[in-house]
Amino acid sequence: MSLPETYLQMISTVSTDGELQMRLVEKKMPTPGPDEVLVRIEAAPINPSDQGVMFGWSSMDKATSTGTGADTVLKAPVSKHGMQVMKARVGQDLPIGNEGSGTVVAAGENAQELMGKVVGLMGGEMYAQYRVVKATMCLPLGSEHTAKDGAACFVNPLTASSMVEVMRLEGHTALVHTAAASNLGQMLNRICQADDVQLVNIVRSTTQEKLLRDMGAQYVVDSSKGSFMADLTDAIHETGATLAFDATGGGRLASDILSAMEAAAARTPGAYSIYGSVKHKQVYLYGGLDTSETTLTRGYGMAWGVGGWLLPNFLARVGQEVAGRMRTRVVQELTTTFANDYSDEISLADALQAGVVARYNAKKTGAKFLINPQLPM
Repeated sequence: MSLPETYLQMISTVSTDGELQMRLVEKKMPTPGPDEVLVRIEAAPINPSDQGVMFGWSSMDKATSTGTGADTVLKAPVSKHGMQVMKARVGQDLPIGNEGSGTVVAAGENAQELMGKVVGLMGGEMYAQYRVVKATMCLPLGSEHTAKDGAACFVNPLTASSMVEVMRLEGHTALVHTAAASNLGQMLNRICQADDVQLVNIVRSTTQEKLLRDMGAQYVVDSSKGSFMADLTDAIHETGATLAFDATGGGRLASDILSAMEAAAARTPGAYSIYGSVKHKQVYLYGGLDTSETTLTRGYGMAWGVGGWLLPNFLARVGQEVAGRMRTRVVQELTTTFANDYSDEISLADALQAGVVARYNAKKTGAKFLINPQLPM
């Protein structure tokens, strides 16, 4: 098949005069090297991690868009504080999109076995019509799978799978997860049910609680209720959970989880200690849905920890054997355990329209957007 000479790619730039600008730029069609493939991107999800690069600390409530089609430009002002936080990226054209899926349309001499196959891929720059990557960065999908099936086969599936791996590696026996009604949270529920792992889900509404309970979740705690801390402590006591993954990042939720873990531990008879329970309690912050400061009250003894957690760092730590095992499971269970539901499928140009941006940037449960770079603009 003949390929076009150029393709479009989405970039995000913060200017020195305090403005975020997102637009599509024309790039020359690359030729894959011996160990590379050229993929026609047909599906790429919009994840919270993508939005961090897309919008940064700009004031998205004041965003506007101009132009149509490939000439669409999104602009948003950036405050002085935002400029300070993002000073390292000022003036840089940052490509966007952590993961995606599509068809291999050209391949180097050492990657011919992937020619014509639908693959999932990760490595950035996925909000584009085409992408060249190393063949080793591709996850070949089954013949029964579509690009839409594999669009999000890396970030959420491997993150959810890794949470259970961390639990086992670090000697814990149950988990706590926040923002638990998200697509990732639903995947984690399915994994834990299949693997017989007890999971405490923290949500923020009765609607989200019902969604998870209808999926078979046993422990669901609503943070909007006045009984939240008592309910959380009860659930942690019953499960013995001493490891949590917090997608919110800010506020005092991580501290509340540690407090509940300590209170649950105190219900188990044992020798008194002014230093609290001896069982280590750990919360990993892996998201930033709450951009406020992380507040810790330190009312949970001395055996605890709070730290950041990032998927690529974990995969590098555990090595290819563990990562390969997780990837194999993802492909085998792509339309079951690791299935994604998308509320909207949009073009590259649609993704720059202020009205559309306001919808996917709201990060509401059940509203997950998929970019199809091949849709007409």
